[in-house]
Amino acid sequence: MTLAHPWFLCGLLIIPILVLLYFRGRRNRPAIGYSDLSALRISGQSWRQHFIHLPFLLLIAGLILLIIGLARPQEGIEKMEEISHGIGIEIVVDRSSSMGEVLSYEGQRMNRLEAVKIAFNRFVFGDNRKLSGRTNDLIGIIAYAGFAETICPLTLAHDTLGGFIGQIKLANRNDQFDDGTAIGDALGLAAARLHEAGKSDEETGYELKSKIIILLTDGMQTAGQYTPMQGARLAKEWGIKVYTVYIGDKPETGGFFRRGNRGPEAVRTLQNIAAETGGLFWQANGGENLADVTAAIDQLEKSEIESIRYMDYNEFFHYFILAGLGCIGFGLLLKWTMLGVLA
Repeated sequence: MTLAHPWFLCGLLIIPILVLLYFRGRRNRPAIGYSDLSALRISGQSWRQHFIHLPFLLLIAGLILLIIGLARPQEGIEKMEEISHGIGIEIVVDRSSSMGEVLSYEGQRMNRLEAVKIAFNRFVFGDNRKLSGRTNDLIGIIAYAGFAETICPLTLAHDTLGGFIGQIKLANRNDQFDDGTAIGDALGLAAARLHEAGKSDEETGYELKSKIIILLTDGMQTAGQYTPMQGARLAKEWGIKVYTVYIGDKPETGGFFRRGNRGPEAVRTLQNIAAETGGLFWQANGGENLADVTAAIDQLEKSEIESIRYMDYNEFFHYFILAGLGCIGFGLLLKWTMLGVLA
C-alpha cells in the first residue's frame, strides 16, 4: 500500500501536543474543590470514572484516521495490455498439374508444390534461423488450378494452418475442369477475403496494420472468369499489396518453355500485378531461391506488439475518513451524554 499525498502525515505531529495539553489541563483544573478526598477514595470509582478519558481518546483516534485518510492510502496493481498490430496475409498457391515438375530443395528432389508447402510452413511457423514465424498475423490459404477455392479462412489460430497446407493436392492433368491456372479468380477471391476481414477487432484490441497477398504460380492464366489484371485492380482498390512469385527452372535449362508455360509472358504478367498493387515480384528458379523469397517477404512485412503498462489503483482513503468521522462523532456523543463532566 502507498500514499498519494504522504505530506499530510505531518499533521500527526499535533497529536502529542493535544495529548499533553489535555492531561495537563485536567491535572490543573479540578471540576469541584474538596477539603478532604479520603471519603471519595474509600468509596471507589464508578464505571463513568473508568471511561472518563474515552471521548478524548476517540477524538484523537478520529484525528489520526482523518489525517491518514487525507494522505490518500491506495494499493496499485500494475497491469499490462498488449495490442497486436498484425498483417492480413492470403497465401495463394498454384496447384495446377505443372506444379508437379521436380526441383531441388535443400538437397532433396521434390515437386514444386511440395517445395512451396515447406517454404510457407516455415514462413508461418518459423525455422529458428532466418524466419521467426508470423505469430501475430491473420493468415488464410487459397489454392487454385482450374478454379479457386478457400482452403483455410483467415485465422489467428495458426495451429490449424499446417494441416490445411498439407491438404493441397496437385490437379488431375486429365481433368479439364480441375486442371488449369485461374490466376485472376484466385487473386480476386483473396482480395475479397481480405477486404471482408476489416481493419480492427475492438474486443481483442487486434488491429490490421496492412493487407497483402502472396501469389505463387509457375505459368500463365489458362482458366477462370477474371483476368489477372482484373484481380490486381480489385486488390489495388481495396488497398491490398500483391507479392508475386514465379516458380520455374533457370532459363538456360529450357524450363521457361516447358509444357507451354510461356515463361517470359508469365513473368511479365506477374510483374504487372505487383507493380499495379505496390507489391514486388520474385523469380524462384529452385528450392533455395524459394526459401530466399519467403525470407525477403518476411523482412518486408513485419507485425508488432505494442505493450501498454499502467497502474490500476484501489483507493482506501474513504474507509479512513469514515472511520475517523465515526470516532469523533461517537466521542462527542459520549462527552455530551453519559460521560459528560462539569466544567
